[in-house]
Amino acid sequence: MATTKTKGTNSKIKELKGVRPEKVTEEQLKKIQDIVDKVNQTQMNIGQLEARKHQALHFLSGANDELGRIQTEMVNDYGTNDINIQDGTINYPADVEANKED
Repeated sequence: MATTKTKGTNSKIKELKGVRPEKVTEEQLKKIQDIVDKVNQTQMNIGQLEARKHQALHFLSGANDELGRIQTEMVNDYGTNDINIQDGTINYPADVEANKED
């Protein structure tokens, strides 16, 4: 008499006998390893981006400080810091006369 195999029968028999598998399948292990590698790589990329962001914020802060110093210098020299950055034209306020010491 021929016997037919039903998929998963061996695992069911082992389960009923109390035998537990010691390892996951190679295919499952490969999938897990691939996902963990992707997570680790993504976390490393995020860390690198955060480090670059931190450096950029420090640069921006320094540039803003320098701009503030230059604006103070312009106010001291010209009475205003309203300067056209395209051509250097000083835009004096309407209620203040320009210093004509030239």
